[in-house]
Amino acid sequence: MEKLVSRIEKLIVPSKGTWGIVLEDLNSGEKWEHNEQELFYAASVIKLPIMASVYSAVERGDLALTDLIILDEQDYVGGSGVIQHFTPGSSLPLKDIIMLMIIQSDNTATNLLIDLVGVESIQNTMKEVGMVYSTFLNKLMLSKPNPKGANCIAAVDISVLLHGMAIGGLVSNKASDQMVDVMKKQQVRDCLPEKLPSPYSDFDHGKAPWELANKTGWIPGTRHDVGIFYVGDREFVATVLSKDEDDLISKRILSQIGEEIYNYLQ
Repeated sequence: MEKLVSRIEKLIVPSKGTWGIVLEDLNSGEKWEHNEQELFYAASVIKLPIMASVYSAVERGDLALTDLIILDEQDYVGGSGVIQHFTPGSSLPLKDIIMLMIIQSDNTATNLLIDLVGVESIQNTMKEVGMVYSTFLNKLMLSKPNPKGANCIAAVDISVLLHGMAIGGLVSNKASDQMVDVMKKQQVRDCLPEKLPSPYSDFDHGKAPWELANKTGWIPGTRHDVGIFYVGDREFVATVLSKDEDDLISKRILSQIGEEIYNYLQ
């Protein structure tokens, strides 16, 4: 993994921004950390512990993935996502609300889930997972930004969450598998997987040559992509957070990092 680390260091050293990175090869057990405790504005990566909290409620029997959520126009918020354009009064099963929160980074879906389980429940889930430095305080797209303080994440915390998910230890083995399956359906693929070959280009008995269970986060000046790479029989957790860098440059560096990881796993 030394060569991979060297290549990634060459990508981030010229950057004017700050990078928080944790890479973990789940096959060899090797790990590399860089500014792993540095706090970054969470953006939409905060949706991962929110998802974990919802699945925890399902595991306890407080909720069911088939529960219907009625859409109220008062809950609609802007930014990413499609629910804001749905007909008020429509209903969607909880499973689909989770799906939209993750694969389209739907902000309305996110706020619906926060209301459903509660801020305190999400905070407790983060503690139970082992997220030491990260904070969750607010819903998304509020008229007064961050009234209680910012939602923040550290690379080491997100890596702990992803590691647990990858090995089946986040909430439960079943819940971990379900969360990975949701993330593999991600529609936002313009960062870590941007330079990877088409997953449809080289099927092996119907199986794609690679899969990535990932979640991005972006606001101007802040760009993240985190996830679990599946390449052949290799599994690799990557948490890459950035701040104070030009948006196009951070996107390019993230795509180059993803390419280096993929080549390493080949």
